[in-house]
Amino acid sequence: MLEFDETMDLIVRAQQGSDYAKEKLIIENTPLIKSIVRRYAGKNVEYEDLMQLGAMGLVKAINNFDVSFNVQFSTYAVPMIAGEIKRFMRDDGAIKVSRAIKSLNIKINKYIDEYKQENNSEPTIQEISNHFNISPQEVVFVTDSSKMPVSIYENVDSENENELLDCIPGVDNTEKNIYKILLKDIINDLPDREKKIILLRYFRDMTQSEIAQIFGVSQVQISRIESKVLEKMRKAFEVKI
Repeated sequence: MLEFDETMDLIVRAQQGSDYAKEKLIIENTPLIKSIVRRYAGKNVEYEDLMQLGAMGLVKAINNFDVSFNVQFSTYAVPMIAGEIKRFMRDDGAIKVSRAIKSLNIKINKYIDEYKQENNSEPTIQEISNHFNISPQEVVFVTDSSKMPVSIYENVDSENENELLDCIPGVDNTEKNIYKILLKDIINDLPDREKKIILLRYFRDMTQSEIAQIFGVSQVQISRIESKVLEKMRKAFEVKI
């Protein structure tokens, strides 16, 4: 497994045109791709095709990753890989969020609500990961996958399992949609103060009290700002996904 600094170095080199660096990153992240692909198995798409789609998503993540964010690449890459597969399967009318993922997402949302009531702040991805004994990447995957509008993906033909989306004419905006879902775009749109709070809180795992000291304000103020920014980002994801 690559160290954080080694991964960042390979990404920079890959973005500069190094085929070796890109191939190294793909090889090292193949287990991550496989873990995501397994969730879409049995959806009338060949396993090898799913792996190729996942690899395409990984390459796009490599090309668009901003090393200045100083965050784990795998956390950034998960929604990119899953998004590439989901877009293909949406176009093919095959995607359907599993009951297990929906159920886990409901439990995660309930945990977040209870945590907020007790702590006046939202839990970090790592805290959610520890509570449910799953990886941070799986937390991102579950919450991202479950953001698809239920009304669009509900079955309208129980016999053939056709979904409402199948009846809606589509427009091929694949490339445009790829860039819309990028996490860095959403963060870059935030005001500098909000951006710094999110990066410190969720990508450097700093407490609200520690961040409050940096900004010279109270922990309560940081908590309020964080809640507003998370809601803003959540809405942005819903629009962009």
